[in-house]
Amino acid sequence: MDPAASGEPAVPALPWSRFVAIGDSFTEGVGDPEADSPGGLRGWADRFAEVLGSYSDDFAYANLAVRGKLIRQITEEQLGAAIDLRPDLVSVCAGGNDVIRPGSDPDGVAVQLEYVLRKLRETGATVMVFTGVDVAFQPVFRSIRGKVAIYNENVRKVAQRHDCVVVDQWAIEELQDTRYWADDRLHLNALGHHTIARAALAALNVPNDLQPLDPPPLSQRNWRRARSEDVVWARQHLMPWVIRRLKQQSSGDNVVAKRPAASGVSSRRHAEPE
Repeated sequence: MDPAASGEPAVPALPWSRFVAIGDSFTEGVGDPEADSPGGLRGWADRFAEVLGSYSDDFAYANLAVRGKLIRQITEEQLGAAIDLRPDLVSVCAGGNDVIRPGSDPDGVAVQLEYVLRKLRETGATVMVFTGVDVAFQPVFRSIRGKVAIYNENVRKVAQRHDCVVVDQWAIEELQDTRYWADDRLHLNALGHHTIARAALAALNVPNDLQPLDPPPLSQRNWRRARSEDVVWARQHLMPWVIRRLKQQSSGDNVVAKRPAASGVSSRRHAEPE
């Protein structure tokens, strides 16, 4: 039945029907576990795709992102596969794992990012790229804030040069709140991924009903409890990360993409983070 004849508002058509996401743990959805989702993770990209999928039964989505990948690996392992899927919309979040490493050059990383964006734009697809988060709130990464800022300026520059859409995470003030982050303090939790999905939809001007969500109340902690939590965090998360760097290993070793083929995505509404 014609929506106009039934008195229902017409659903606007979107210009995209095939979305492919490439990148690292951020796009894979690490920090946002959900047993019913492929790979056991949901993440911002799944949430974003669910909204786009609600506009058309023909919508298809693939997610090639794998945790721990450097931009060189994303270029070698994901770029060609993404192009082969013939998307009309691609998201790229890459370079973060490079920038946080000691001695890395944010300008050099941006050169590699520009190659990826150029190759994707040559296909005619809309390309959406992300800046890094302002890490001022995080003591462990505060020392590399300048490197992240330099990389972000490069991201904006190359995105403008290739007519890409930018999702500016640096400007999202909610992400300065630790309640939007998982226990490892490196990945977003469900609330953080929900926030990024909203930002990505806004960047593309996609009408949606995702509402901003309030974080849980801050827990009362004295300095002794805070230091105890720091010790637990260092033992469970920081030390394994350092050991992997020393052994030249990656958290993504032996991990495969959770959605390697483009397929339909359910537009059902999952329970949102409380």
